[in-house]
Amino acid sequence: SPRNMLRTTWQDWFFSVSDGWHMLESAGKSIFVVGLSMGGVLSLTLASHFPVKGVIAMSSPYSLPDDPRLPFIRPLSLLVRNVEKGESDWKNPELAKDHVDYPYYPTRSIAELRDLIAVMRERLPSVTAPTLLVQSREDKAIPAGSAQFIYDRLGSKDKEILWVENSGHVVCRDLACGTVFEAAHQFIQKVCQGGG
Repeated sequence: SPRNMLRTTWQDWFFSVSDGWHMLESAGKSIFVVGLSMGGVLSLTLASHFPVKGVIAMSSPYSLPDDPRLPFIRPLSLLVRNVEKGESDWKNPELAKDHVDYPYYPTRSIAELRDLIAVMRERLPSVTAPTLLVQSREDKAIPAGSAQFIYDRLGSKDKEILWVENSGHVVCRDLACGTVFEAAHQFIQKVCQGGG
């Protein structure tokens, strides 16, 4: 919830996904990490620390959209608790109806996400696992070149970008979801069969 987000840091988010990795790793399974948006940033950061089998990062920001308030976001978060969301970029409003989403962004969480993105950027050369990046050309939530910037800095030799059309930021739920799921399935199969 937004209230919980006010009490957590990017380190809390990272420790949570690290705990999940440790639980799965103790079961002796091959682990693919998959994330959307902030989850993609966490997936890439996790892959820079642990030997994952592969990474699928969807709609993952390399930076936050330009906003003159960003340099002051940390002190601003002490004065302004929440920031209104921008206009939705869903291409199919029917699909958006059952999507669980926060009605606004906790300002402190924006500061934490900015810090997490900075850590991810530093760690990208350490990501050597096969990686599939997915981004919609119509995503209004993150800067347009994010997937390419991430791709260019990844340490992995096995990496690809799937650019999709006719979807907004939530590519795994919007109109291109079939294309996204098929690409993810093929990527995982390829890596598991030794082609990655």
